[in-house]
Amino acid sequence: MGYVPDGRVLGLSKLARIAEVYSRRLQVQERLTQEIADAINRVLAPTGVVVLIESTHLCMSMRGVQKSGATTITSCMTGVLEHDPKLRNHAEFLLRIR
Repeated sequence: MGYVPDGRVLGLSKLARIAEVYSRRLQVQERLTQEIADAINRVLAPTGVVVLIESTHLCMSMRGVQKSGATTITSCMTGVLEHDPKLRNHAEFLLRIR
């Protein structure tokens, strides 16, 4: 997760708490990614938000195709991170080096 502040700044523990609140709900990964981005936008009104989630789905490893260790990545970018190619590339670079 990350955001481009527009005045207000949130501590890292608060970002983790937002993710935890939404991830405790029964839902799909795509919606979770979007809901976290929406919550950060509501709370901070930043100029841009990026959320990337990489998860191992038990349905992939325990039944069906039985691919242990297979992961699924979803992402959501809003504002300047979605529309400014230079900022988008920078955000994508930072997410890759995690």
